Amino acid sequence: MALVSADSRIAELLTELHQLIKQTQEERSRSEHNLVNIQKTHERMQTENKISPYYRTKLRGLYTTAKADAEAECNILRKALDKIAEIKSLLEERRIAAKIAGLYNDSEPPRKTMRRGVLMTLLQQSAMTLPLWIGKPGDKPPPLCGAIPASGDYVAKPGDKVAARVKAVDGDEQWILAEVVSYSHATNKYEVDDIDEEGKDLRMTTRSCLRTPPMQMVIPLPSTWPRGMWWLVKSPRKSEVGLQTCHLS
Repeated sequence: MALVSADSRIAELLTELHQLIKQTQEERSRSEHNLVNIQKTHERMQTENKISPYYRTKLRGLYTTAKADAEAECNILRKALDKIAEIKSLLEERRIAAKIAGLYNDSEPPRKTMRRGVLMTLLQQSAMTLPLWIGKPGDKPPPLCGAIPASGDYVAKPGDKVAARVKAVDGDEQWILAEVVSYSHATNKYEVDDIDEEGKDLRMTTRSCLRTPPMQMVIPLPSTWPRGMWWLVKSPRKSEVGLQTCHLS
């Protein structure tokens, strides 16, 4: 029943997103006339080689209108980004619910072995499809945005991707890219699935939540917060490298 409800909500959100995209284009088309007037006014000023009180007043009004138009378009785009983030969240919740309900076929063939370069490309592509955070002037990115770490008391939710420190069969510890299954407040430990292990069912429990840093969930707009584009990711070859710094370009 929950899966049907999620499908219905996703369909509604897609319709709303389509309307927001149309509104964005309408707002952009409406503001083009004002931008053309600004350009023509500057051209006339250059021709006359002076800034008269008339042009000064006219430009002030044109730029005020352009600023209001840009803010209106930004507000629509922010709403569209929120819809996209909600859709992605519902899709993830639906996947987890289906997994818990046993709707996935356990007899599926093991995942194929992929070369390191292919895995890194897939990881980068996944990171670049994360929700985009666009803050207003003076705003700072929230936790788990780009390189901003989570708060000390943060508890990852089921389905979250984490860099988990686990004990292997031979007793050695290693970093793995994992998906959270559950968290025990009593033992302060996670149960996670190794999502990058081919052909095996490696469900392990990490030793401590302090050794399970969550992966970033949002990326910042590079032009407003370029420092946030640096973050930590796990190398596909766990035995060779632990965590390394990655930059989205």
